[in-house]
Amino acid sequence: MNRTYSKTRAAFKHANEVTPLGVNSNFRYAGEDTMVIERGEGPYVWDMDGNRYIDYRLAYGPVILGHGDKRVSDRIIQQLGRGNLYAHTHPLEIEVAERIVRLCPGVDKVRLSNSGTEATMHAARLARAYTNRDAIIKFEGAYHGNHDYVLWSTANMPIGSGGSPRSPVAVAQSSGIPYEIRGMVYVARFNDFEGMERLVKDKGGEAAAMVIEPMMGNAACLMPEPGYLEYLRKLCDDFGILLVFDEVKTGFRIANGGATEHFGVKADLYTFAKALGNGYPVAAIGGRKEVMDTIAFGQVVHGGTYCGNAVGTAAAVAVLEALEKENVLANMAGRGKRLMKGIDDILTEHGLPHFMSGHPNMFGLMFEPKTEKPKEFRDVIKGNFRMFDLFGSYLRDMGVDVEGDFREPWFMSDAHTDSVIDETLNIVNDAAKLVKQNYVP
Repeated sequence: MNRTYSKTRAAFKHANEVTPLGVNSNFRYAGEDTMVIERGEGPYVWDMDGNRYIDYRLAYGPVILGHGDKRVSDRIIQQLGRGNLYAHTHPLEIEVAERIVRLCPGVDKVRLSNSGTEATMHAARLARAYTNRDAIIKFEGAYHGNHDYVLWSTANMPIGSGGSPRSPVAVAQSSGIPYEIRGMVYVARFNDFEGMERLVKDKGGEAAAMVIEPMMGNAACLMPEPGYLEYLRKLCDDFGILLVFDEVKTGFRIANGGATEHFGVKADLYTFAKALGNGYPVAAIGGRKEVMDTIAFGQVVHGGTYCGNAVGTAAAVAVLEALEKENVLANMAGRGKRLMKGIDDILTEHGLPHFMSGHPNMFGLMFEPKTEKPKEFRDVIKGNFRMFDLFGSYLRDMGVDVEGDFREPWFMSDAHTDSVIDETLNIVNDAAKLVKQNYVP
């Protein structure tokens, strides 16, 4: 609790003078408490004042092996001696695609890009071209990147803005998005069987794709109800809609083969990013051969100067190799289960009502849920934001960095060892005591 932040705040003040809000992604902004990180190593980051934090944000999920992981950096350094970008295909691109196809059921072919936003943008274009339809079905509270066709009804939508539960309306999440796009975005509620059936029967003939995070990464990691993904798969088959799994967060994190391996349901298209490169910019679109082969001259354009760059692909090869050879995700899940159980036990002991959901490698925590088991975004948004914000501020003051908004996940990495989990749980216990003492409804 005796930390100083003078250098960090001075650096942020300087950033504000040259960058809007002082950040290069709006999600990083936290007012005067916005952090400026000088370095990271393993499961830790340090701010400009040398304060160390156990990192459960992990750059919003990419850092699956840990900061500065030697397996990744060695591969990149080796590649840099040979160059980093060409106007031609290079062997690492081929190897990344081969590894993704081998690991991920349902993926026959792969195209590489640079970010999750790029991947979902191109997936939407590909689905429209393949189906000759324009509309996209998405879910309230889900975030699929920063492009205009999906930046609707995300986790940042104000309470009460989404319309009737029976007929949700698409809510633009930014100025500058053409209003006309709204007519091409249909919004559904997660885990709502009946509502989805009504929507698809009414609008399914216009829908090119149903885009879904198999677990809700921006809604406290809500999990699909039993049979829900199977139900969506059948609806899509019946109405000629492409099912798109947005695995930007879940891919190469909840299982080597992602959501299809974990849940047993195949999509038509998949988008991957984040954990694929341990923090280096690399992303991928994959899916059924007949859909992917629509990418062709005179048919569908996909491209980018930096797509498949040698640095990103070298990082991806290192990550995928570690996942295959070292049982990384299963071992991580064992430690993640212990962390989740420890947090649950501590909060229960201190009488703090809460709900936890998700996978041990990526999970959510909310305080004072209004329903016993939240199932969709409208349940999540009723949680106690103020209590979690207080809890998070105590954690950060004692050296554990979590996102201040409980809708965002806690992310695990291979570098979060048992001793790191022990230290975290001790701090969680101290923070819970302070919340119990100081929270005023």
